[in-house]
Amino acid sequence: MAMSPAEEHPQKAFGWAARDTTGVLSPFNFSRRSTGPKDVSIKILYCGVCHSDLHFLKNEWGFSVYPLVPGHEIVGVVTQVGSSVRKFQVGDTVAVGCMVGGCDECDECINKRESYCRNSILTYNHIYHDGTRTYGGYSDKLVVEEHYVLRFPDGLPMAAGAPLLCAGITVYSPMRYFGLSQPGTHLGVVGLGGLGHVAVKFAKAFGVKVTVISTSPGKQKEAMEELGADAFIVSRDEEQMKAAMATMDGIIDTVSAQHSLLPLLDLLKYHGKLIMVGAPPEPLDLPIFPLLTGRKLVAGSATGGIEETQEMLDFASKHNITADVEVIPMKYINVAMERLAKGDVKYRFVIDIANTLPA
Repeated sequence: MAMSPAEEHPQKAFGWAARDTTGVLSPFNFSRRSTGPKDVSIKILYCGVCHSDLHFLKNEWGFSVYPLVPGHEIVGVVTQVGSSVRKFQVGDTVAVGCMVGGCDECDECINKRESYCRNSILTYNHIYHDGTRTYGGYSDKLVVEEHYVLRFPDGLPMAAGAPLLCAGITVYSPMRYFGLSQPGTHLGVVGLGGLGHVAVKFAKAFGVKVTVISTSPGKQKEAMEELGADAFIVSRDEEQMKAAMATMDGIIDTVSAQHSLLPLLDLLKYHGKLIMVGAPPEPLDLPIFPLLTGRKLVAGSATGGIEETQEMLDFASKHNITADVEVIPMKYINVAMERLAKGDVKYRFVIDIANTLPA
C-alpha cells in the first residue's frame, strides 16, 4: 500500500496544495527526502507565481496529478549540504527553477541543455528518481541535487529576482539561441505580462530595438516610458500593423491564450523568426504560405539549461534586471490566482514564503 505524502520521506514539510481541478489551494502536510551526499537542502524564502502554475492547478494541459504543490521560481537559503557537495555551503542564497533532475547522460544533458532531456524532472507534478512525486515551492523547504541548484547573485533582490527562474530564462534563452540578442536587431515582444515585461528589459540590456505588440492600448505608456521599449503596436489596429509589416528580425510571443499567428508572421522580415514561449491550451492555426514565401521560421522554446540559467542570473545582476512584482502572503494565493487568470497583475506575484507560511 502506498504511503501518504506526509509519510514517504523523513523530513516533515508544509505547503499549500490543490486537490482537484478547481485549482483551489489549501494547507498541505507532506515530506521531503533526507539530504543525500549530492543534495542541497533549502529553506524557501520567496516563490514566484507563474502562469504555468495556473495551468497545472486546473489541469488545463491534461497531465496534472493531485495533490499538487506548484512553484518553480524559488529563492532560498541553504540549510544543509551533502558530503559530496562542493559548490554550496550552509547560509548561501540559492535558487531553483523549473527542473530538479534529469538523466545526466543524454546528448542534451551532456551539452548543458538539461531542460530538453527526455527524462527531465520538473520541480513539481513529476516523478523523481526514487519514484516519489515532486512538490514545488509553495512550501517551506526543498531538497535538490547540487547540479540543479543555482547561485543567486548577492546584488539581486530576492523577491523581484525570483520570477527570473522561469519568466527570465524563458525569454533570455531564445534570444540567445536564435541570435536575437545581437545589438541592432529589431525584436517584437507579443504580450506585456510576466514574461513580456522581462523580455523587454533583457532585450534593451542586449542593445536590441524593441517593439511591444499588445491588444491593450493602455499599456503603451508603461511599455515605452517605464520599460524602455522603442515602439508600441496595438495588434487590433490594422493601420499600425500594416505600417510595421516586414520590419522585425524576430518576435518573442509570450501569450498563453488563443490568438492568430498570421498577423505576427507579416511583421517579420524575410528569414525572420517567430519564437513561441507562451503555451495556449488549444492548438493555434499556422498558415504555411508566409513561411514558404518569406523563408520564415516558427519555433518553440522552453527554459534554458542550468549553465545558461546561471548566466542569465549573473547578466540580470550586472544590468539590474528584475521583475516588477507584487509580493503577497501565502493566504492570498487563491485571490492571486483569480487575478492572474484575468491578467490583473503588474506583472508577477511573488509569495513571501518565509514570513507568511506558518508551519
